[in-house]
Amino acid sequence: MLYTNLKHIETAEEWQKIINENENVMICCGRMGPMCIPVYAAMEELEAEYPHVKFYDMEFDNPESHVITKAPETKTFMGLPFVMYYKNGKVVKATSSIQSKEQIKEILDTYFSK
Repeated sequence: MLYTNLKHIETAEEWQKIINENENVMICCGRMGPMCIPVYAAMEELEAEYPHVKFYDMEFDNPESHVITKAPETKTFMGLPFVMYYKNGKVVKATSSIQSKEQIKEILDTYFSK
């Protein structure tokens, strides 16, 4: 379990339902480590600013996270967390490693503008 204030995804089935039923979704797949915690914190802060985006986390070590960790978009990633941005069920952006709040906002504004 990740100790964040984000909504958690625990199964591949939940993941599929979330990306299919929501237009704009950001999922951070990681651990409670030094590269991941700042991304979770930024996401928690941005939730109020981006009500049209759904923010979730998923535990990297959960076998169900294969939907992100084995995705074609993440096959060359080496650093945690793996972050996936979905628009209408399709991946529009994937990033790895630590990101600042400003970097995340730039992606959100580019792919999920109102």
